[in-house]
Amino acid sequence: MIGGGWHHWVGTFTGVAVLTVVLLPVAVLVVCALAAGRSATGTASTWAWRRSLAEVGIVYGTVPWVWMTMMPGSRAGEVPGRVSLVPLADLLAMDRGQVVGNLLVFAALGFFAPLRFAALASVARVLALAAGCSVLVETAQYALQLDRVSSVDDVLLNAAGAAAAALASRRWWRTAPGAPPARPAAVAPVPGR
Repeated sequence: MIGGGWHHWVGTFTGVAVLTVVLLPVAVLVVCALAAGRSATGTASTWAWRRSLAEVGIVYGTVPWVWMTMMPGSRAGEVPGRVSLVPLADLLAMDRGQVVGNLLVFAALGFFAPLRFAALASVARVLALAAGCSVLVETAQYALQLDRVSSVDDVLLNAAGAAAAALASRRWWRTAPGAPPARPAAVAPVPGR
């Protein structure tokens, strides 16, 4: 892979996957640096770490997947963009890897965005954000003639993956900065006392 030049690192699925793994220590260092900087300015340590992890997690967990979806096919620029607007038509033809890949494209965004931005602490909002981002990606694939099919099924899977990831992080939403504190349960009086 090294002998093949930069194209093998940035222009293939395997190369992007390897780069993502290689850059994990860098992502961890960025989280540590951001958290330390925030703690030094007086932000509570827990919130500094949570916010830093969420920001880096959104970028680190989303960029490689979007990068892979924007890789040109073998006839890029030669063939016009193709569109599939019939829901579930392409889904039946996708292999398991494509389905899982589409579910993961915006999963990090769905998981971390509600932790970082209180305004996104809603599955419906995350679903809308991921669908909007996915429409932008599919539109870019079409406009840039990347020899890929811009499909409504990709949008549906991308949004569903983000919503599922948001549900997975939901238990931490209420403790995010800006969220109302959880109220303790009312204690019922004990009869006879």
